[in-house]
Amino acid sequence: MASGGCGSFNLCNLPPWVIGSRHFNDNPQPIEIQGVREANRFLFRVLDAIDDPTERARRFDGYLSVKFQLHQWQEQCTATARASIKNSYLRFLRGWGVDSSSIEGAVLKGWVESRIGLPPSFHREPIGELESESYYRYALDRMKGHARTNAIQSQLDLLYTYTQYELGRRWPGERWFRLYRGQHDAERATLERLGSGELIVRMNNLCSFTDDPERAWEFGSTVWEVQIPLARVFFMSALFPRSILKGEREHLVIGGEMRVRRVTS
Repeated sequence: MASGGCGSFNLCNLPPWVIGSRHFNDNPQPIEIQGVREANRFLFRVLDAIDDPTERARRFDGYLSVKFQLHQWQEQCTATARASIKNSYLRFLRGWGVDSSSIEGAVLKGWVESRIGLPPSFHREPIGELESESYYRYALDRMKGHARTNAIQSQLDLLYTYTQYELGRRWPGERWFRLYRGQHDAERATLERLGSGELIVRMNNLCSFTDDPERAWEFGSTVWEVQIPLARVFFMSALFPRSILKGEREHLVIGGEMRVRRVTS
């Protein structure tokens, strides 16, 4: 199975080849990670009764802190135990913001691979088959990241589920955002040219976008405009008051095949 394809299994309600297809962008459907809403129904009942979005974000952050004992890291007996609890989902978002090919980036891409079924196509270098050296190096980074924290997959399950909940609360009825991405290796990602500046491209399984086209030029020699289904948005910095990525107006988006329009400078 090539890295640009889809995994054979996932932990959500839609098969990976549907989510990863270009057709999903035209007809998006909700993506639900199995069991997350049910296991945390108390949280979402509380959020339903709160009108203030900033307060909802605080309640979410507090819920994760209690559920995963993130506030108790100083009380642990060993340095390893303290580090594993202290290193919450915020640490992994921070690491991604510095370098998406970091150990933290590998963990986030690994979440997409395990939950959505889409393996990464790039981590430090293009990734080939699952048996390749490039995939092994990515998997090693992912393993190192998992060893440093407490139940990070479950934390990320809740992060995505809350993001989707909050998008629905703030933009009811919306199905797409217009976002922009700066890209350096546009030719490598291109699958098909449609004319009039439109392309079909294959995005990495998790990639960064912004809602500011001027900001996008800072990250690549080519800028793409994309209509992104809200269901693909894993994380949106504006939803989280504590987010250290807020200044970049960052959106972390689940990848796959997408129709893009090239923006001229």
